[in-house]
Amino acid sequence: MSYLTQKTIKEIVKFSGIGLHSGLKANVTIKPAYPNEGIVFKRIDLNNKNLVYPNFLNVTNTSLNTTIENEYGVKVSTIEHLMGALFGLGIDNAIIEIDNEEVPILDGSAKEFIQKIIVSGFEISETPIKIIKINKKIEFVDNERIISISPSKLSLNIDFALKFENQVIGNQRNKFKIYEDDLTDVYNSRTFCLFEDIELIKKNGLAKGGSLDNAIVVKGKEILNKEGLRNEKEFVNHKILDCIGDLYTSGFRIIGDVKCSQGGHFLTNQLLRKVFNDTNNFSIIEIREKNLPHTLINKNLLRSIA
Repeated sequence: MSYLTQKTIKEIVKFSGIGLHSGLKANVTIKPAYPNEGIVFKRIDLNNKNLVYPNFLNVTNTSLNTTIENEYGVKVSTIEHLMGALFGLGIDNAIIEIDNEEVPILDGSAKEFIQKIIVSGFEISETPIKIIKINKKIEFVDNERIISISPSKLSLNIDFALKFENQVIGNQRNKFKIYEDDLTDVYNSRTFCLFEDIELIKKNGLAKGGSLDNAIVVKGKEILNKEGLRNEKEFVNHKILDCIGDLYTSGFRIIGDVKCSQGGHFLTNQLLRKVFNDTNNFSIIEIREKNLPHTLINKNLLRSIA
């Protein structure tokens, strides 16, 4: 069997924890799915109309998280870290059962998602994967913030830049070849915020479950988390994690060259909407092993992240 055929998990994977924004506990069970089922969220606290598909057109909120919603108003929020983990591990099909509206934040990164899914193992089918190939450069601009995607021969590259007045965060930039590079630092990187923004965020009804256990908090020249940073570029690396997860709402893995400055969930979603608004912008191709090298699947992630 090929690395370029569709994968699901071998054993059931379970997570429990509180939602970053709701502050409510949720239990998540990831179950294997058949080829071509894709990724599906199922709200098991509801009896009817409870399937929610993580598609960019179903994204209804991008304020500090990515929320998806079906036609009946059923939502699942903060899906980006779990979606990033599934993307990086090459999981094409999975049923994600959840008993509340928000995916648990865990430690604020994708580390635990990655670890547990790897322990579960992978069920590799004989059904070829499909890939979105970008045919022309597409760009979305929002004042000083900008994101673009251009054609690439064989890889998905993400070049991301942050610009903060805060001296600790400052101007950070990092670039990864998503299917080839070691993404350990990306998947270990936690969400973050400025201390002075917390009051406003909470006034807006968000971050009810936020703490130093699941987010980096920066106050002036100080990081309030006792353990400090996990890697030198943790801030921008977390933004790359978010970007990977949001790109997976396209439904398939992508071949393209992404460049982003000061972006986030909103910019990535708007870029996808613009790409798929015109069929000339992309091609969906079925991949056979002879078409692409095995580097399309990031084998570095098939070991546990320390």
